[in-house]
Amino acid sequence: MVFLRGQIENRGGYDTMRPYRIEQIQSIKDFRTQKGITEFQAWKLLISIAICQGMVLITGWFMAKSILTWYETLKKPSFTLPTLLVGLIYIILFALMGIALYLIWRKSAMNSNVIFTLAIFFAQLSLNGVWVFVFFGLKFPLGGVFTIIPLWVFILITSLKFFIIDRIAGYLIIPYLIWVSYISIINAFIVRLNS
Repeated sequence: MVFLRGQIENRGGYDTMRPYRIEQIQSIKDFRTQKGITEFQAWKLLISIAICQGMVLITGWFMAKSILTWYETLKKPSFTLPTLLVGLIYIILFALMGIALYLIWRKSAMNSNVIFTLAIFFAQLSLNGVWVFVFFGLKFPLGGVFTIIPLWVFILITSLKFFIIDRIAGYLIIPYLIWVSYISIINAFIVRLNS
């Protein structure tokens, strides 16, 4: 009887410990999953930067066709930066944007909030291409003004959404927001000076 009671007690102890062990196993799985999400992944970083730099190449093609023939003939404000410096700034800003995209892609599970945030990111990236096409491709500065306004808004939303998920990613978008603010002013002055 003592032996049987010991077995029952041990079985009772096992049953009591079982939920705790399940929780331990689940915690280990969660830790490994989180570690896999947050650890450095070079291929994701390279793809993220390549996506953004690809936009620089595409827009640069439109700009190169118009800068020497059309853009240089426009009247521009005195605070307009040299064309070569503008190109370098774009490369740096879009590299930072690529790193920001990587931080979101690496750290976050693909839930509805992240998918929506990435959709906004790619919307602003596309709008950047649209602005370059309208301004340089169509040689239509006034159309550029109406295009760059929604671009600025989408960049701001992207920064805010990124900041919620990863603060560094949100901060990395801010230089681009400042730059587009500057470009918006240049665009408006060009319309005014050449009307």
